[in-house]
Amino acid sequence: MTTTTGTTTTTGAFGTARTRVEGREKVTGAARYAGDIPLPDLAHGWMVLSTVARGRVSAVESEPVLAMPGVLAVIDHENAPRVNLDYMGMIGKPDPILGVFQSDRVPFMGWPVALVLAERPEQAREAAEALVVRYDQEPHDIGFTSGHPDMYTPPDSPFGPAVASKGDVEAELAASTFVVDSEYTTPEEHHNPMEPHAATAHWDGGRLEVFDSNQGSTMVAAELAQIFSLDPESVRVRSEHVGGGFGSKTTRPHQVAAAMAATVLHRPVRVVMTRRQMFSTIGYRSPTAQRVRLGADESGRLRVLDHRSECVTSTIHEFIERSATVGRVMYDADAHYTSDRVVRLDVPSPTFMRAPGEAPGSFALECAMDELAEKTGIDPIELRVRNEPDRGPVSGLPFSSRNLVACYEEGSRRFGWADRDPRPGVRREGRWLLGTGMAAASFHSGAGPSTAAVTAEADGTFTVRINAADIGTGARTAINLVAADALGVDPERVRVVMADSDLGPAMLAGGSMGTRSWAWAVAIAVSELRERLALGGDIPPEGITARSDTTEAIGALASKERHSFGAQFAEVAVDVTSGEVRVRRMLGIFAAGRIVNPLTARNQLVGGMIWGISMALHEEAVRDRASGGLVSPDLAGYHFAANADVPVVEADWVDDPDPDDPVGIKGVGEVGIVGAAAAISNAVWHATGVRHRNLPIRPDRVLSAGTNVPEPGHAG
Repeated sequence: MTTTTGTTTTTGAFGTARTRVEGREKVTGAARYAGDIPLPDLAHGWMVLSTVARGRVSAVESEPVLAMPGVLAVIDHENAPRVNLDYMGMIGKPDPILGVFQSDRVPFMGWPVALVLAERPEQAREAAEALVVRYDQEPHDIGFTSGHPDMYTPPDSPFGPAVASKGDVEAELAASTFVVDSEYTTPEEHHNPMEPHAATAHWDGGRLEVFDSNQGSTMVAAELAQIFSLDPESVRVRSEHVGGGFGSKTTRPHQVAAAMAATVLHRPVRVVMTRRQMFSTIGYRSPTAQRVRLGADESGRLRVLDHRSECVTSTIHEFIERSATVGRVMYDADAHYTSDRVVRLDVPSPTFMRAPGEAPGSFALECAMDELAEKTGIDPIELRVRNEPDRGPVSGLPFSSRNLVACYEEGSRRFGWADRDPRPGVRREGRWLLGTGMAAASFHSGAGPSTAAVTAEADGTFTVRINAADIGTGARTAINLVAADALGVDPERVRVVMADSDLGPAMLAGGSMGTRSWAWAVAIAVSELRERLALGGDIPPEGITARSDTTEAIGALASKERHSFGAQFAEVAVDVTSGEVRVRRMLGIFAAGRIVNPLTARNQLVGGMIWGISMALHEEAVRDRASGGLVSPDLAGYHFAANADVPVVEADWVDDPDPDDPVGIKGVGEVGIVGAAAAISNAVWHATGVRHRNLPIRPDRVLSAGTNVPEPGHAG
């Protein structure tokens, strides 16, 4: 139904649950992904990865492989075209892994050492597995430990300073009535999107064209142009459908290898990574070792917040898992110190992974807050409310909006928190101990420069063109609804064209900034189009097009702290005989700006919370110190939450429009996982009376720690 209020027409499109506009294509198999694009004379590449953790390639014995059926070529460091890595990309200097086959040097196990090309993928795989690569092996170090002697403080970056402080930590600790001093660890974790990384490259009329699975075609096209020293207009990257990304689908070795092979063979080439290859070539979340010290007065007000985190990076590229930064916006204290340190080891480079920094950092900080609540005897929610800041605790900037207390209140009411007995181990069902826990969540809400074009077509429809990326989040549908709402028309009259670098620069889908950035650009373009249409006159056959560029408009965002917030609640059951932990129910209430599409927004939040279950109880990549590689780099050995592990998970939100955003939205992609593992861990303490400060909370860890709860019928 369409209604008119004053001069503004609204269709009810914005804020209404809508199924995905491309949903039918996906469920019927009509949607084509990067590994599905049919091209004539297509060849297939299969990457060969190093089997040593450090050393040099001494020989690639390609002659026997070249004699195998269908094999076209073997590309390695001795015959590969030279590439350029001397540039600054959208997210910093490139990881040297993008310079595939440029050197005989091997910096970690799983480093690309060759690409086998064949007529069929089966032939390429068979030949790649038969290829003999010899190495001069060197001693390696992959052992990440807290306080590693080579740990260092990295320089500040555009993502923030490595160290932030105010006040005298030691003096305020000495003056505190209650003190928590605890250490926490999180393991190496991997992305594993449903669709493996894939790219199909070919040359068309002097242009390099790549069909790719990525989170931002603008970035990938720009980097490929730099890597191959091409004019930016000579590279086109399309990524119409993407089966998940989570931070891993940026520029990776397979796109470079595919483009390189297409250049060598003078024909289209497709490179699809295997699941095992993805464990070393697409990044992962670094393990962390974190120490949190909290000091509070008799009322529970924080005098000290001291959060120090350590992580790992490769020897060739610096990436910092900024786990300590979460405390810089969550709670105020007289003395505030947060730092992130890193050590270089012979391991692959980590990268952004859903809620980078905040996910592992919130586990440590929110568990420490629960420990403080236990010591002070103050309810965990009440303790957090007492430490709510009115401005950024470190930056001093005002918040654009901070409706975290409303999340606590609504979550407490719906979860039944008031009925909770704070004593651990008082609820039991046979061999199961029951407990509940909660944690707070936050994630930065920013925006990146984007361009958009909106055309009023002669037939009465509208076309939105923007180089956005839909990585499974429902972005295509959200853009449709934003445009329809701004135009005052039904969504069926709006067509969205996206995921093509030829459409102009736009923000990637990452950091919970994608939809906000694209919606801003679309809103500005629609505003201009409506002004032009208001002048009257017929629409010509080519339509009337308005364009926008938000580069200058988004600069004002830096004047305030902008974050999505949330409150996570969990109920668990712990089997005292097997050590098994079962999450029985979860509830997340979020303040995440104006919600464009409740259906896909809830899907994103629930997905993040489920990942929090995985993080708390299952996910753990283990490295073998002897070989330097992962013990089980596949989905058989890398455990994550399956359907049977997922209980009733509910996500909802409170009203929280951002007043400085033309659409009022923030972001929901990341905040759903933040705090989820902490809420589960806190619930395990409430069930057993034992703190688990090392993730995941495996059955063997539960059994070895035991419980601080008396057996039924015995006095405590």
